[in-house]
Amino acid sequence: MLSYQHIYHAGNPADLHKHALLAVMLARLTEKPKPLSYLETHAGRALYDLASDEARKTGEAEAGIGALSGLFAPDHPFAEVLSRVRAREGRTAYPGSPLIASELLREGDSLHLAELHPQEQAALAQAMGRRAKVHRQDGYEMALSLCPPEPRRGLLMIDPSYEVKTEYDRVPQVIRQLHRAWNVGVLVVWYPILKDARHRPMLRALEALDLPKVLRSEVSFPPVRAGHGMVGSGMFVVNTPYGTEDEAARLAAAFREIA
Repeated sequence: MLSYQHIYHAGNPADLHKHALLAVMLARLTEKPKPLSYLETHAGRALYDLASDEARKTGEAEAGIGALSGLFAPDHPFAEVLSRVRAREGRTAYPGSPLIASELLREGDSLHLAELHPQEQAALAQAMGRRAKVHRQDGYEMALSLCPPEPRRGLLMIDPSYEVKTEYDRVPQVIRQLHRAWNVGVLVVWYPILKDARHRPMLRALEALDLPKVLRSEVSFPPVRAGHGMVGSGMFVVNTPYGTEDEAARLAAAFREIA
């Protein structure tokens, strides 16, 4: 939806789960010298100021990176990216997944980012500069048009807002098409865990596709504010990079301790 802006939610507990796993996967993939492609269907603005009026209005970052930064050792890939970004942009800066990818990938790796919201797309283009190709188009259409990408090794991140309920039906259909076109690609879907468990039919549809090396990572946390329906975060990964399971287990245990 063009009304959605992630600044109101940046740095919340779901972001920490999502970005920690993403950073570990990209760190693993870059251990080999072969080049990579990174694609993202719902990129947002890439760089967020947690001192902005929008972020402070919800207070979600206070319940996330503000309270839970101790989840990460200094040498964790996400912690290293956060430290570099804040040294450059200021202590209230927070990197979204496109910027995390940019910080972890190497010269010669390829980044393709889709964002439809005009304001978010402009901010994304400014934050990424020449490092990425920014597409103002439907993210699923971008991914399907580019897959298989060049370089062929790589990761695709699907992170919609799910404000439109049909998103839950569309994601499995797109994953099926993407895997057929790009069977070696690491395909990543983030999803919110809400009190009404509306994500479950989507997960059943994804699991019915019988995809290779699947990881389902979920963490739980208290609502970040009164009346908020999200009580957890999930990641569904196809062709899971080696070692990601260990980080998923660590995060699940860490979030259980704070729940």
